[in-house]
Amino acid sequence: MTSTNHIRGVDDLGKDGILEILELSNHFLEVSNRRIPKVPALRGKTVASLFFEDSTRTRLSFEKAAKRLSADVMNFSVSSSSVKKGESLRDTIETISSMGAEAIVVRHKSVGVPWIITEWTDASIVNAGDGAHEHPTQSLADCYTITRQLGSVEGKRIVIVGDIKHSRVARSNVKAFSALGAKVALVAPPTLLPSSIDNWPVDVIEDFDVAIKEADVLYLLRMQLERQEESLVPSLREYTNFYGLTLDRSQKLQKSSVIMHPGPMNRGVEITGDVPDLPNALITNQVGNGVIVRMAILYHLLGSGVALSGLHSEGEEDG
Repeated sequence: MTSTNHIRGVDDLGKDGILEILELSNHFLEVSNRRIPKVPALRGKTVASLFFEDSTRTRLSFEKAAKRLSADVMNFSVSSSSVKKGESLRDTIETISSMGAEAIVVRHKSVGVPWIITEWTDASIVNAGDGAHEHPTQSLADCYTITRQLGSVEGKRIVIVGDIKHSRVARSNVKAFSALGAKVALVAPPTLLPSSIDNWPVDVIEDFDVAIKEADVLYLLRMQLERQEESLVPSLREYTNFYGLTLDRSQKLQKSSVIMHPGPMNRGVEITGDVPDLPNALITNQVGNGVIVRMAILYHLLGSGVALSGLHSEGEEDG
């Protein structure tokens, strides 16, 4: 069962929905390359950003995406809001909704919040990360990055390395990559694998040096120490020795293979030295594509009735 009103998780889209977002993204790539990269597609619409956890890339890319579509943007800051006075999540959502928000982009430390708040508002909900559960818009940006670089996700061997247990990006990516026909493998210390891994459509490879030779896409995750309640590896140095992408290890990749990371990077832990600066590292591409894909996401949710073929940049005249 898919939902077109919300993007709370990858399952709200399914394969067809993912492909639709990727196709829309191609259009907004063209828009972003214009002299004036702004169109009136969502003029009169309001997008609210509610980030209860810190964010740089996701928050700023949604803001940029909404503004390029000419939407009004409301940015909610927990540190200066009534949440600090004890306001409940429900009251916050209802307040934002009463101000006319048609879409609410939410990040929260608690799993399931994007699903819960749909009961309190008619606005479209976009999950910008709920605990260690899902981060669907990052996975859509990653699918688009792979498609642009390698032509397709289908049939690619994608190796995800690192702190799988605490990674919402990993969970969404496994779903999205698998839906598009990729072969996904995980590499991590046993202590950093989820207990429910048997239900995931993945292979688990113990030896990073074996897995790296098979990868079309090597996807690195950071060690999420803020979500770990106990020490799950003997030391970060030992983790790097076994699971870090060093310059030497990167030479084992196939010439056509690419390196990805959702950020922020912990240089010297999961990735070392000048690896992010290698020509096959797509980390900055992921950030740029994130704006384009989030334009497609907002248009997908709010842009009904606005024909893509009729969009012009702000300030352009109809000829």
